[in-house]
Amino acid sequence: MKIAVLGATGGQGGAVLNALREAGRSVRAVVRDPGEARARGLASSGVEVVRADLSDTDSLAAAFQGAAAAFAVTTPFESGFEAEKAQGVAIVDAAARSALPHLVMASVASADRDTGIPHFDSKAHTERVLAASGLSATVVAPTYFFDNVFGEVQEIADGEITMALPPDLPLQQVARRDLGRVVAAVLADPERYRGRRIEIAGDDPTPAQMARAIGRAAGGPVSFRQIPLESVVRASPDMGAMYTYLTEVGYQVDIPALHAEFPDVGWNSFADWAAGQHWPVPGS
Repeated sequence: MKIAVLGATGGQGGAVLNALREAGRSVRAVVRDPGEARARGLASSGVEVVRADLSDTDSLAAAFQGAAAAFAVTTPFESGFEAEKAQGVAIVDAAARSALPHLVMASVASADRDTGIPHFDSKAHTERVLAASGLSATVVAPTYFFDNVFGEVQEIADGEITMALPPDLPLQQVARRDLGRVVAAVLADPERYRGRRIEIAGDDPTPAQMARAIGRAAGGPVSFRQIPLESVVRASPDMGAMYTYLTEVGYQVDIPALHAEFPDVGWNSFADWAAGQHWPVPGS
């Protein structure tokens, strides 16, 4: 029986799909547009590709039909926070309707702590809906992604990275590959992880350490510049609330315990991950 992976052409879904294939599992990629280039690439590599919309219970239930389990991820960054809540409801309803044996739902670390961060709270809503459903399920809650630094590649070409955090403040983060491998481990033994909420981090570098690691990997000096938190709050209340939380509280993953529980993930440090990426040469 196949594992259905929602958002299989995206960052999290793609990482889960790759980890499942690496583990020898059969996968069904669930995408909005099977004609899109990445979806066609999956199909040409032998993956079953089916269409479904995250807000459409009927299409999701059809995609889940006959699957052994599913991985699901929601997003507020296209249609907003209420739309993300609706996606969560549709996914849970579809899992119930199709009698899905197990659902792994992606959330975010600290979403269960009443942070007041809009895109954390919308995922917390989905967690509550899932808990009330009685489905066999596991929640995986990653921290900040290493890959987020790619959002400002031009900065790296200019020789710096910027964040609204102090330079010496550790920030728990994770490689998408490692998230995928945790999900694959959960799906290898779903009964063991039924009802669990697993927060995921691989490393906790400071912004200054991140800059140095990228500089070493990119072949030129990269410095860190702290940007005013107030400017982020003005530009995006959601991102401003997140960086305020990360500055004042921060994620609280027990990294040694997590890594001991999932020893076969091959956890990436930020420096090791950075060394394996393609960067623009600073100052070029």
